Amino acid sequence: MTLSKDLILEVAGIVTDNIGTYEHHGQLSIIIQKEDIVEVCRELKENPRTSFDMLMDISGIDWYRPQNRYDVVYFLYSQEHAARVRVKVPVDERDLHIPSVVEVWEGANWYERETFDMYGIIFDGHPDLRRFYMPEDFVDPETGEPIYPMRKDFPVMGVPGALPLPPMPERERKENVKI
Repeated sequence: MTLSKDLILEVAGIVTDNIGTYEHHGQLSIIIQKEDIVEVCRELKENPRTSFDMLMDISGIDWYRPQNRYDVVYFLYSQEHAARVRVKVPVDERDLHIPSVVEVWEGANWYERETFDMYGIIFDGHPDLRRFYMPEDFVDPETGEPIYPMRKDFPVMGVPGALPLPPMPERERKENVKI
């Protein structure tokens, strides 16, 4: 049984009435404020009418715009109802903090670390927020500020002074090579 949009909004509405929606190819996204994320997730998980018991992923989106530059997106799945929903939270560049949902889903630990490492979004209350892929000292050599590879302002050709890019022999095409 697939959950209806109205039911999901009703359950999330127990926590907040400040909910936006977005649908794309029949997939529902609800948009909430970051101060409501923990309680909305808890309600969507624990309410028997929705039972979103599985956190599939957490990711970031860099829209590279002046306000609410980032979205943090939570991909939820209900095994009981075979239903999916995305919960999106806008995050402004001037305040990159958002509450951690590790207390709701323990598996959020890894996803939040990855999102922090790639986008620089800070999950308040996370038990061990640190770099996931990049070294702890992955910083801009000129400013010393941490840098995050999934941001749209990350240097396309890599960080000057860092490891060199691997050779690309396909760029150096020889005239006598048959294609």
